[in-house]
Amino acid sequence: MSRELPGAAGYSLDMRISKSVLVIAILGLLFSAGCSRQIAGSALPDPAAVPLALAKDGYGIVAGFDDAPAQIEIFTEPQCTHCGDLQRDFGDQLAFLINIGSLQVTYRPLTFLDDDYDGYSSKVANAMFLAAVPAGEATATGAQFQRFVEELWINQDPGGPGFTGDELRDMAIGAGLPAPVADNIAGDREAVDVADMDAANFGFLFDIDPLQAGTPTVYDLEVGEKLDIFDDNWLDELVQS
Repeated sequence: MSRELPGAAGYSLDMRISKSVLVIAILGLLFSAGCSRQIAGSALPDPAAVPLALAKDGYGIVAGFDDAPAQIEIFTEPQCTHCGDLQRDFGDQLAFLINIGSLQVTYRPLTFLDDDYDGYSSKVANAMFLAAVPAGEATATGAQFQRFVEELWINQDPGGPGFTGDELRDMAIGAGLPAPVADNIAGDREAVDVADMDAANFGFLFDIDPLQAGTPTVYDLEVGEKLDIFDDNWLDELVQS
């Protein structure tokens, strides 16, 4: 993007003016306004401050700024292979858009592929909520959380024994989460009532599409409609609309 110098409109410079004179003229224009002049335009958000919080209902994890122009919910099941495909195909782009303030994502985990209450999906879902909990003064950012989700789904083992605490910690550190937060994740304490979470999030999902209440489902909160994630350009079109 090009910028015009304040007050420069209307000036014509003779080609015979030396470079040194031209530089002095430009500096004079810049400094004559004083050091309080503001440059037009919007600053990009600080990635280190990208918010991460629980949804107001307590059953989702919100990554990104509240004023992001695009806001979506992602309904996802830790053993769902198509959810893994979503993260492989779009995880990096999601992290980038969250980082620059263009997108806010609310993750709503489900655990319907578990055989028991404390199964694989429940453990991963609980780890997601632990990632959103501050550990002392250490807090994860929204972009780091997205990276952690990407790690969890890319390394998923449907029907397997579930990740150990050390494996969860390694993935959290690899995603950039602060060490104290990663230690909390490895400790595996209960961060959410998984049964209540699953019931609530399935209810939200059923309201969106009672005929195909499956995962992954991506819902555009701004326009109130389910997005076609099988269109390779769905995310580009979302942030450009």
